[in-house]
Amino acid sequence: MKPEKTNNPDHKDSSKALPIVREGLGEADLNCDMGEGMKNEELIMPFITSANIACGYHAGDSATMWQTVELALKYHVAIGAHPSFFDKTNFGRMEMNLEKEEVYDLVTQQLIILNEITSALETKIRHVKPHGALYNMSARDAALARTIATAVKDYDASLIVVGLSGSHSIGEARAIGLKTASEVFADRTYQDDGSLTSRSQPQALIEDAGKVVQHVLQMIKDGTVTTVSGKTIPINAETICIHGDGVHAVEFAQNISQALKENNIDIKAF
Repeated sequence: MKPEKTNNPDHKDSSKALPIVREGLGEADLNCDMGEGMKNEELIMPFITSANIACGYHAGDSATMWQTVELALKYHVAIGAHPSFFDKTNFGRMEMNLEKEEVYDLVTQQLIILNEITSALETKIRHVKPHGALYNMSARDAALARTIATAVKDYDASLIVVGLSGSHSIGEARAIGLKTASEVFADRTYQDDGSLTSRSQPQALIEDAGKVVQHVLQMIKDGTVTTVSGKTIPINAETICIHGDGVHAVEFAQNISQALKENNIDIKAF
């Protein structure tokens, strides 16, 4: 069945986060999307603890997956699959209305593809983080989140699902017995409902390194985030996403890593 594409200007950020309960952390994971053709990946890799590797559907191919897995092994970084809609043209950022079986199959197939690489290099996939439109749609759509979680569980029940903190992605994965990692974003601002500010809005990105560090420390140490309206809301921050395609990606990775260490926060894979 051919997927129906829908253009949604806010598709990257329309996820509505659910209320969460702070779980208290003395450690944090730093993750970054990898294998997407960025030239700074080896510069970022020493500062992160988890890599989400594109599986060829929105970016990458067998060669880039192999190279990225080798980099992760070199720097002792946990390896995750980063499945997407089959959409290289739009980098996986266009929403698609697929049947449940189609979503299940595309997630499963991408796990199989990456597993062929990791097995050849005598390592394993540890987590799964959906990419782009698939990530954001599953954050706000419980049925889609359940389908993705079911595909992950049926493939390997030991895998950890990474999703937007407080969203359906986390809730549905937990409901079927999977381990999860609640994700927050180092360089993005938040709305009062816990969702990310749309990239179409001027305040969506945090581009000052000092503010990024302050933002991250608040989420990790206090379990709260200050929204664009100035309101302080609770947030569960188990893994911090650093966008590898950002102009300041390497600087942010270095500064966040240093700040966490200075605050006696262990940096380790979830």
